[in-house]
Order: sequence, then structure tokens, then C-alpha cells
Amino acid sequence: MSAEKTLNDGPVGRALWSVSAPMTIGILGVVSVGLADAFFLARDGETSLAAIGYVFPVITALTSLSIGLSAGTNTVISQAIGRGEDAEDRRRMTLHAMTLALGLSCAVSLLVYLLAPYLFGAMGAEGEVLSAILGYMRFWCLSFPFLVTSMALNAVFRAAGRSGVAATTMLMQALLNIALDPVLIFGLGPIPALSMDGAGLASLIARMASFTGLLIFATSIGTVQFSAAPWRGLMASMRRIVRVGAPAAMSNAINPLGMAIVTGFVATIGDTAVAGFGAATRVQGVVVVPLLALSSGIGPVVGQAWGAGNEERARKGLRICHAACVIFGLSVAALLLIFAGPLAAIMTSGSEAQAYTATYLRIASWGFLGYGILITANAAMNARDRALWSMSLSGTRIFALYVPMTWAGVQLGGYGGMIVGALVANLISGWVSLVMVRSVGLGVIDWAPVRVPSRWLSARLGAQGLPAPD
Repeated sequence: MSAEKTLNDGPVGRALWSVSAPMTIGILGVVSVGLADAFFLARDGETSLAAIGYVFPVITALTSLSIGLSAGTNTVISQAIGRGEDAEDRRRMTLHAMTLALGLSCAVSLLVYLLAPYLFGAMGAEGEVLSAILGYMRFWCLSFPFLVTSMALNAVFRAAGRSGVAATTMLMQALLNIALDPVLIFGLGPIPALSMDGAGLASLIARMASFTGLLIFATSIGTVQFSAAPWRGLMASMRRIVRVGAPAAMSNAINPLGMAIVTGFVATIGDTAVAGFGAATRVQGVVVVPLLALSSGIGPVVGQAWGAGNEERARKGLRICHAACVIFGLSVAALLLIFAGPLAAIMTSGSEAQAYTATYLRIASWGFLGYGILITANAAMNARDRALWSMSLSGTRIFALYVPMTWAGVQLGGYGGMIVGALVANLISGWVSLVMVRSVGLGVIDWAPVRVPSRWLSARLGAQGLPAPD
């Protein structure tokens, strides 16, 4: 494949930086779309702002399909590069990954479109808010196959050490989406104001344009190529991708599923609380971008190192990631103590919603370091071909910690209690992540309080048929 490079040469920190740094820009562009939607829709009215608050966790969960397939594609391609497999076989794998992504995303889009009224109704949306949601989701479902297939192709570039291509694609798509938002939401000249429908249409246009450009580029340099027998080994490739991709998709979907459940808890307080909480999660999505970039970068580094048999390099890369998560998480939490109020004012249209947003950011941000440790651990385990372990980790965080603690918090302390529950859940899940990665041979610490739970956890997962730790 054209211009691919190994990540097994030179200092591991430099290799991690070379993949993560461009992805910071790309991911920032992607999450900025959600931020821009919230900003413009807040000016469109409380109905639109509340509607996007309901929509955000659901579409984030659905987008996890693309993230999961990307993880599977990254693992297969990066390990193949590390082992020095034939380039022609990797081109076939790329085509197979795109075929799988397109087929699954079309099926999911149709299902979501049909179930949307019942899903959002069950979350508490009704009346004008529900109507706005359904208008947005109509266009979003049409755009979903373009997103998922693009993400699968981007994963191939990241696995080959060319994250700049993926980052550029993501950024250009985001810029187009953000530029179209105010035009289609509020109208301009002959273009009518479409409100929530306009935000969904902007996403559809941007994703179609991004996918078309990426496919043309990938074809021109030989990354996508219909060579002799392009479908040879199709089922074998799909099995390899799905073995990691299916658990990874579920792992990534678990987090926004938990957020959707918690949004339901917040809805018991009122639509204004939902609007404030939704705005806060969008700000959160932006400030944790460097952590997301680290999780994108550690996958190719671990995958290539493990494929080449250099296990210590993989462990060292994860150590660097976790140290960076702690430093960055504490720094961001300190800054948000100062700037939470101004950020909330930008993202909301009313003083009451603003208070909900600012309170969340000031308290919940101290748990970002635990969240960063978890997502980088998940990415490393996926690249290590231990996706079931990663899924178990995400499930533990959401269903044993996040959902129960936020529910208890709402019952005992209302909105503030929910935030404290989320904070504690993230901190505990960070520690559980350190236990888990040690169990699969990627351990970064070795001290007694970890060793005992690690042995217990290994035994429990082994009893469930999961791979034994190395």
C-alpha cells in the first residue's frame, strides 16, 4: 500500500506522537460539529436545544459502529504490516472492510429510522421536541453509511502510520458541516430556515462530500484497488475484522448508551436540565479531544509492535499514554474551575440551563483522567486482539459503576448528586483499567493492590471463555 510506514522504528513516544498529533486536529473537527450544532440550535430556541440533548447520546452510540469497525480494521491491517504480510492481501482487506462497513451501516440506518419515534419517546421526548428530533434523524440516517464507510477507510490509513490523511478528511468534513449549519438552520436568501432538519441536512451533505473525496484519493494512490480476484478471502477477512470489530463496537456503544440512560434520569428534573446537561457533554467532548487522539494513536502503535513480536514496546507506549492522561486530566479540571461559566454562557440560551452546564463542568472534569486511562486501555486491548476484554471493561464502567451511581445521585442529591456519581464512576473505572491491561500482558504498573484483583479478574474472565492472559 502506498507510502505506508512502520511505527516500530525509533522512540515509541515519537511514534505515538506521529499518529496522535494529527488525530487531535481531526477529532477536534468532528466533535466541533456537535458543539456547533448545540451553539446554533441554542439560538434557534429551547425546543431545538432540548431536542439535540436527547439526540446526542443516541447518535454517539450509533457512531460506535463505525468506531468498532475501525478498531477491527486497524487491528487487522496494523498487525499485518508488523508481520510483513503481502501488500496485495492488505488491499483486499481494505476493500473487504469497506464492504462490511457499507452493508452493516445501511441495515442499521433503516432500523433506526423505523424505531426512532419509539426510542426517543421512551427517553422522555414528546410534543414539539419529539417532532424536531424525528426531522433531524431522517437526514442523519441517510448520512450514516457514508460516515461508517469513511471511518473504515480512515482506519486503514491510521494503521499504516498515515494518520494525517484521516485527520485531514475528518477536519474538512467538519468545516463543511459547520459552514452549512447556520445557512440551513436559520436560512439564507432563497434557502428556507429548516431548524433541526437543517442541522441533519448539513451532516448529510458534508459526509457525502467527505467520503467521495477520500475514496478518490485512496483509489489514486492504490490503497483501494480492484485488482485480480478482489473478493478472494472475503469471508476470512470479515471474520478477522468482526472478531475485534463487533466487541469493539459494543464496547464503544456502551458508553453513550449509559449517557442516554443518564439523560433519562436528568429528564426527570426537566427539559432545561436536559438542555444544560447536553450542552455540558458537548463541551466535555471537545476538551477531552487529546485523550481521544491518544486512544486513536495507541492502537496502531500497539498493533504494529505486537505483530512484530515487540511486546515491551507496546507496553511502553501504553505507559506514556496513561501518564499523559493523568497530567492532561488534572490540568483541564483546574482550568474548568475558572472557565466553566463563560463556556456555559456560550453554549446555552438561558441562565438556568447555563447554571446546569457550568456545575457539571466544574465537578465532573476531575474524572476525565480516569476516562482517559480507560479509553486508551480499551484501544490498546483491541489492538492486542483482546476486544472481549475491552468490552468487559466498558461494561463494568457503565453498568456496574456509572449508571447505578448516577441514578443514586439523582435520587439523593438531584442534578448535583448525578454529577458526583459520574465523577466517582470515572475515577474507579480508571483503576479497573489498570488492573485489566495487566491481565492481558500490557500492564503498566505492578503493585500489590493490583496484583490480587488482577488474578481474581483473570480467573473470572477465564471462566467466561475469554482468552487467558499472557
